[in-house]
Amino acid sequence: MLAERFTAAGYGVVFPRPEGGERGVMIVSRLAMTPRSRMVDYLPHRAVGVSVETREGPLEVIGLYVPSRDSSPRKVERKRRFLEECRTALPDGRTGSRIVLGDYNVLEPAHSPRYRFFRGFEYQFYDWFARAGYEDAFRALHPTALEYSWVGRTGDGYRYDHAHVSASVRVTLGGCAYVHEPRTGPDRLTDHSALSVRLRLAPVLPPPRADS
Repeated sequence: MLAERFTAAGYGVVFPRPEGGERGVMIVSRLAMTPRSRMVDYLPHRAVGVSVETREGPLEVIGLYVPSRDSSPRKVERKRRFLEECRTALPDGRTGSRIVLGDYNVLEPAHSPRYRFFRGFEYQFYDWFARAGYEDAFRALHPTALEYSWVGRTGDGYRYDHAHVSASVRVTLGGCAYVHEPRTGPDRLTDHSALSVRLRLAPVLPPPRADS
């Protein structure tokens, strides 16, 4: 329903529809988008990429929706496998203009508070971005801020949602902030806060529609 409404309103929509009750990534844009070919073979609807044109050249946008898990072996392995495929598929951050963002369902290793139930492979996925030449957009601008994009029933906060930028995009980073109203407002839309990223890039706008 959301995809159809955005399309009817004139937005571009890229949404590989998941099957069997699965969840996936939808990318909605006012700009013309070129969909990227399938990124991962396992849960491919959870890793979706597009490129948009800017005056500085094409910008690649990759959305991730990492599976959550409990302590069951099946769900642990499901999450581990998806993260491994993403690490293999994502391009090196020292090349190209790229932003990777979404609900990673992992925390940074220095997250406060510390939760014992997260495993090494989850922290390693976050750390992989720095080794691959990416930078956490929020941490680049707010090195010590405590912000949470998801809060449990007991009030415990988690910064699950992230945006990582490649080296060439880092120099254009003009802002990055969590927007909590979608999670906390009276017309609550979701249980996650939104994450807003501002880049100093000039988009190539599509020509205006001719009046019929």
